[in-house]
Formats: sequence, C-alpha cells, structure tokens
Amino acid sequence: MDIGGPFLAGAAAGYGIAIPVGAIAILIVETALRSGLSLGLAAGAGAASVDGLYALVAVLAGRTATVLLGPWMVDLRIAAAFVLAAVAFRGIWRLHRGSSEQPTSGDPGGKRWPSGSGEPRALSGAALATYLRFVGLTLLNPLTIVYFTALALGLTEVVRSPAAGAAFAGGAFGASLSWQILLATIGALLRRLPGSAVLTLDLVGHLVVLALAIRILTTAVAAS
Repeated sequence: MDIGGPFLAGAAAGYGIAIPVGAIAILIVETALRSGLSLGLAAGAGAASVDGLYALVAVLAGRTATVLLGPWMVDLRIAAAFVLAAVAFRGIWRLHRGSSEQPTSGDPGGKRWPSGSGEPRALSGAALATYLRFVGLTLLNPLTIVYFTALALGLTEVVRSPAAGAAFAGGAFGASLSWQILLATIGALLRRLPGSAVLTLDLVGHLVVLALAIRILTTAVAAS
C-alpha cells in the first residue's frame, strides 16, 4: 500500500500549522534563549507531539471531533488566553525581579548545573517538565484539530485505511517537529548575544505573547 501520498500531505499540513508565528512558537524560542537548546528542544517536542496527536484524532474521528468540540470552542479559547497571559506575566515578573537567574552574556539562563552525578538527572527532569508544559499549552488550541480535520476530510486517500491515516499523522508530527527544532536552534544561537540584548529579547517575547493572549480573548468574547 502506498503511504507516500498521505505522509507528504501530513507533512504539508504540519508545516502549515507550525510555521505561522504564534504564542507557542515565540515561547519555544524564548525557552531556548533563556534555558538553552536542550529545554528548547523539549518545548518543541511537546508542541509537535500535540500536532501529531490532533492529526491522528482528525483522521480517526473526522467530523465527529469537530462537532464535539464546537460547543466548547469559545471556552477553550478563553482558557488558552488566560493561560498564555499567565505565562507572559510570570516571565515579565521574573525579569523585573532580577533574581539570580538573570541572563548574562554566554549564559542567558544564569544557571549552571553543578558538577557531579546530579547534572543529567536535573536536566532530564527539567526537560520532562518543559515537554509536559508545552503539551498542555498546545492542547489548549482547539483550532488545530479543526484545521487537521478539514484537511483530512478533503483528502480521501488519508482516511481510506488506518495505515494511510497513521502516515498522515506521522508526516504532520515530523514536519512540526523539524520546524520546532529550527525555532529552538534559533533561540539557542541568540544566547550568544550580549546579556542586555538577551534580556530585551526575552522581555519582547513575553510582551508579544501577552498581546496574542489579549487578541485571542477579545476574539473569543466577540464570538460568544
């Protein structure tokens, strides 16, 4: 059975949902900028996992998933707006507080792991926490499943068999993950900038997330 077509369709869908700049993309860059490439990659993997999951749900449930989410769409968008606003305010407060974790040139996170056997375990725990946090943030975007469902319904070869559906979801996950890796890499490279520039970028990123949260909230309220 040829699954190349569904896989490529899924990859195109994955890039279509991942590339437009949104709050999650900005937060992935900010995470890598502040905490390094490893945590940036964990954040990107969390977002990509949800894109792949939503693509799989779309090809399995089809129109039913959209119908079930319909009555809750406004509530989910309002919840997403408040969560993103909380993330933004937390980041701004952290910068304002000027704690010991304040970024400096060459070490934007301001944190160095102590030498010894605790280093891998601490990094692993932080990566898992970051991954789960971005899974939660991305799950709050119900428009993603609507997007994938619309595509799946228009591509009959995708829903013709379970193998084709899995190929579609795999393509979406792979494409989204590759884009998130690029974002995390960009954020990690920005860590080489002077400390003051890193702080400024960190602040701007959180302000943009806050602006996006306000936009999501006002749009959701207007639609209610």
